[in-house]
Amino acid sequence: MFVFVLAAVTFYKDVLPILQEHCQSCHRPGEIAPVALETYAQTRPYAAAIRELTTLRRMPPWFADPCCGHFSNNPSLSNKEIAKLAEWAKAHAPAGPAADAPPPRHWQAGWNIDRPDVVLQMPQAKRIPATGDVPYQYIILPTGFKEDRWVRMSEIRPSNRAVVHHAVAYIRPPSSSWLRGAPRGVPFSADDLPTPKLRQDARWTDSDVLLVYAPGSLPDGWPKGFAKLVPAGSDIVLQMHYTTREGRPTQDRTSVGLVFSERPEKRVHTLQLTNDRFQIPPGEANYRVQVHGSLPNDALLLSLFPHMHLRGKTFEYNIVEPHGRIRTLLRIPHYDFFWQLSYRLAEPIPLKAGTVLQAIATFDNSKNNPHNPDPSATVTWGEQTWAEMMVGFFDVAVDPAVDKRQFFVRGAR
Repeated sequence: MFVFVLAAVTFYKDVLPILQEHCQSCHRPGEIAPVALETYAQTRPYAAAIRELTTLRRMPPWFADPCCGHFSNNPSLSNKEIAKLAEWAKAHAPAGPAADAPPPRHWQAGWNIDRPDVVLQMPQAKRIPATGDVPYQYIILPTGFKEDRWVRMSEIRPSNRAVVHHAVAYIRPPSSSWLRGAPRGVPFSADDLPTPKLRQDARWTDSDVLLVYAPGSLPDGWPKGFAKLVPAGSDIVLQMHYTTREGRPTQDRTSVGLVFSERPEKRVHTLQLTNDRFQIPPGEANYRVQVHGSLPNDALLLSLFPHMHLRGKTFEYNIVEPHGRIRTLLRIPHYDFFWQLSYRLAEPIPLKAGTVLQAIATFDNSKNNPHNPDPSATVTWGEQTWAEMMVGFFDVAVDPAVDKRQFFVRGAR
């Protein structure tokens, strides 16, 4: 008679590799998760919670409906990995021999990208008050680049993630008149600017987006042969949306890291589908907002990034094919404002000029939404978190010689 003895699941041999692969990008000091999961001492007290949250597939966070699309950055655990974590917790979280541990994951001085070639940091911290709304802040960061730079990886790192609702890094080339005359290196709001024209200009730009940061979002890392262009002499303009937190003053000093590449085969642009003309009635639990637009030229679709605020409920991206047939690229049945993820296509999708892209969002303005700031309010577009937004960002790749303005000249390529 044969007796099979299953090896015990231990932290160093079985659990730590899973944490390194799926969890530590967020669960380490300075990142968005509230606890670190890098050592046995840090992890053991949370064994039961890890078992519960992974069994329920609430961690790692991932919101794409498996009905539609395949994505290269899906962090979801396999059934086998979930079973290992559950078995470890049931066995009272044994450590096992430390010699079984995999090599430690080396984070590049805290970055989630390769070690940056250049780091641009706010020269001074922005002080955040204890309460109230904070107008959008802008910080102009000169790059000092003497030649064009192709950027394959980039990351926005707030020093205080708790108060950063979002950050957008724009590329302002020397030819742009946007925010000319505004102060450099110090945070300012549109209302701080001296002329009505400057105040108006601050709120709109057609400048290229380098990248967007929101809670839970990943840095940009393009495959080999893909990159974004920062022309010589450009500035990076940070648009920072801060929120007050816990009734106490604090501060933030955000940095932007850039990793360069050679001239790529494809140039990446970040575009968006936006609807800013909606009114969500009080108490409405399923208010639908949509927007569509046609692609002006051929492009390769790379990734999708939906953005709403606290009443956001669902979001989807579609291609509207001839005769009205809908091809769904991404469906988010349960949008989570606190984990705003990007979804990178496992295989880029070629799109022909004239392709109609559609974004559809629903909002829950009812009292059953636990995050709803005010179910009695009629909600419109607004910059602050208590208002709403409906933006479907998406990234496309085109010929390296085609800048954003050229891309929008229909039939140019």
